Amino acid sequence: METRRALLVDAFTDEPLTGNVAGVVPDASGLSDGRMAQIAAELGASETAFLVGSGDRRSDDNERNGDESGESDGSDTADEQVRYFTPATEVDLCGHATIASYGALYADGAVDAGERTLRTNVGDLAVRIGDDGTVWMRQKPPTVDVVGTETLDAERLGGALGVDPAALADIGADLPVAVASTGLPWLVVPVNFLQRLGEADPDSSAIKRISDEFDVAGVYAFTFDTLEAESTVHGRAFAPALGIEEDSVTGTASGAVAGYLRAVEAFDGDFPEELRFEQGHFLDRPGHVRARVDGDEVRVGGAATIAAEVELRLPAGDADSSDEILEA
Repeated sequence: METRRALLVDAFTDEPLTGNVAGVVPDASGLSDGRMAQIAAELGASETAFLVGSGDRRSDDNERNGDESGESDGSDTADEQVRYFTPATEVDLCGHATIASYGALYADGAVDAGERTLRTNVGDLAVRIGDDGTVWMRQKPPTVDVVGTETLDAERLGGALGVDPAALADIGADLPVAVASTGLPWLVVPVNFLQRLGEADPDSSAIKRISDEFDVAGVYAFTFDTLEAESTVHGRAFAPALGIEEDSVTGTASGAVAGYLRAVEAFDGDFPEELRFEQGHFLDRPGHVRARVDGDEVRVGGAATIAAEVELRLPAGDADSSDEILEA
């Protein structure tokens, strides 16, 4: 019986059992789509990253120019390839699973500090690992499309989120609802106060209908009213269309919202050098995402820590067989 090593890694935190847990399979070579889907369901994390080529070429053997946040020289060669699966489906990009993957590889000594190129379903992305283990991921150039109230009004959106529509309308005059993406689109929804955001009681069916209508991964609601003084925003991410009722700390959404905040001129021309997104506190999984926007470039970064390691026992044969059982 074949075995594979799998990890549960907490991303956007340096404390185990906080932040956003991701599954990581450091060596996914030869695994079929069906087998990866099975493993993701078995591990049960919101996303699991399946890596091919990890650790076969060290950063110091492939030095590239750039700062710690992930600049690339445009090399056509990828150091690793990755695919991301939720327990229900494959997704093209996942920020926290990327941070988790490289945090784990660095902790294992499989890669060194420096820059690497990761091949994803949305293209090649630059990843840079700092000497302190912080992982920075460059995302795709941001796109931001404002959604008018005639298309999606506060009453419908508030009902879907379980938030008083007045909490959305109050801030909507200055900050519009929009579809924002740096590789994975999110519906970005500003909320006036943290108390209102904390009271959210989402209707998953309604959120899923909105997600399908606007072709987004989910809804990211945020407020500038934060728990910690050093944070820029507090966010909550709901993605039932991906099988995730609420995500604890979301890298792709944080990058998208960073691009959104730049596009809507949320800081009156004085855009911060670095944004800090706090998330997960209402799930008892607090974590923080760092984000930088430089022109059309968005980078997100954070720490990661390995929480568990398992050996998966894989049955022989076709992974699509419904009779197969994975053991961990």
